[in-house]
Amino acid sequence: MNIIKVGMADLNICKSPDMITTLGLGSCVGITLYDPVTKIGGLAHVMLPDSTQIRNNTNIAKFADTGIDELLKRVLAAGANRGRLQAKIAGGAKMFAVSGSSDMGRIGDRNAEAARTKLKELGIKLLVDETGLNFGRTIELYCETGELHIKAVGKPEKVV
Repeated sequence: MNIIKVGMADLNICKSPDMITTLGLGSCVGITLYDPVTKIGGLAHVMLPDSTQIRNNTNIAKFADTGIDELLKRVLAAGANRGRLQAKIAGGAKMFAVSGSSDMGRIGDRNAEAARTKLKELGIKLLVDETGLNFGRTIELYCETGELHIKAVGKPEKVV
């Protein structure tokens, strides 16, 4: 089994028997798409909710809106069936206490919300939503089984 690593503001795809992972999801959100029949999966590690708010945004994987579009394009190109795709998301934590109603303190919420909105817009079923709270996560998508392993320091591993 190969382990495919996805960095921050990055995305990639994976086929059985391989596993795809991303480390250190704080306010960032990890979005996985998976086809249980072809066993093709993909993972995007998005940092910001909306590419339209930023000029010179050449990195499409950085944003929930463009990152999910690109991830969908890649899993379909690899042979996944759009009608069977299942999405799972994790991350979107509130990592720092921010005084006042600053949007910076809400970036995790906004990332998770943007991911949910985009998946709904694309008609992709969201099976798992492990977002929020105040701790970072590492996720691993096993393309053989479709299981998403969610790890957080000092917490039991969750398999969804």
